[in-house]
Amino acid sequence: MDETLPMARVRNQVTVPLGFPDGYVTTARVHSFHGLVDGREHLAFGLGDRAGAASHPDPPLVRPHSECLTGDVFGSQRCDCGPQLREAVERIAEAGGYLLYLRQEGRGIGLYAKLDAYALQDGGLDTYEANVALGRGADERDYTVAAQMLAALGVSRVALLSNNPDKADQLDRLGVTVVDRVPTGVHLSPANADYLAAKMTRADHALDLPFVP
Repeated sequence: MDETLPMARVRNQVTVPLGFPDGYVTTARVHSFHGLVDGREHLAFGLGDRAGAASHPDPPLVRPHSECLTGDVFGSQRCDCGPQLREAVERIAEAGGYLLYLRQEGRGIGLYAKLDAYALQDGGLDTYEANVALGRGADERDYTVAAQMLAALGVSRVALLSNNPDKADQLDRLGVTVVDRVPTGVHLSPANADYLAAKMTRADHALDLPFVP
């Protein structure tokens, strides 16, 4: 059964030019919101033909992307967040849709706790075990605000750009129809091989890894 969502609304929107270190540039219509259940400052980036207010008959390509300061901003290779963000912006700009930038660092446990988890990973735990060892959930992310944002934008059906089945399951329970699951690329490096393998084996992420460490 669909969960009942508190109503959110768009509070403002502004056009922002985006640029990435590899030279890729585009323009987004960035939306902020009133009424999100956790009170945090989440953003929706309208890209491609969704950057404006024109209606469109096809479901938008949507990626709920959880904030990762170390990966998104500083280029950390311990995860694949930065490359996924870069890939998502270009693919959504081409297809038309929304990047939902969600302020839930460290799979929902926060930045400092994520760094504590890194220290435990250096001692041999995987990324999920480390969160649990800190007394937290393996993955505490909640996509209620993502569903609220989409509802405020007038979106009820999406093509979901994600390898994570939990995102699709949560959105479906929250009344968002996922008409297609579109996988992201596999951004494998020597530094994140164990991390990606844990996502595949422990959380059923759709990753085609050449090996599992």
